[in-house]
Amino acid sequence: QVQLVESGGGSVQAGDSLRLSCVVSGRTFSNYVMGWFRQAPGKEREFVGAISWGGGRTLYADSVKGRFTISRDNAKNTVFLQMNSLKPEDTAVYHCAASYSSELSNRGIRYTYWGQGTQVTVSS
Repeated sequence: QVQLVESGGGSVQAGDSLRLSCVVSGRTFSNYVMGWFRQAPGKEREFVGAISWGGGRTLYADSVKGRFTISRDNAKNTVFLQMNSLKPEDTAVYHCAASYSSELSNRGIRYTYWGQGTQVTVSS
């Protein structure tokens, strides 16, 4: 059984930074492409970014490119989302997800395992 547990969310002011973490247990973490998605109230789930098995390739949504950075530590079974210059429109529940595919994808259907999410609230 694969489990993903996010942490690091909170309430911040516009312009602040947060670092989210997602710890994966149950299977070999380094086999997965890892992604981050978010969902705001009343909105559809939105792709944020993804990182390859070895961390050498990343993919970002245009809305976060240049502000957010994904990284991973395979020795600690953890993927990170560093969020800088946060905006009120970044307010959402952030979920990490794991995919068996070797390809980076912005489609949620390509991800097999999901965490419960962590709330990020950005006030102006």
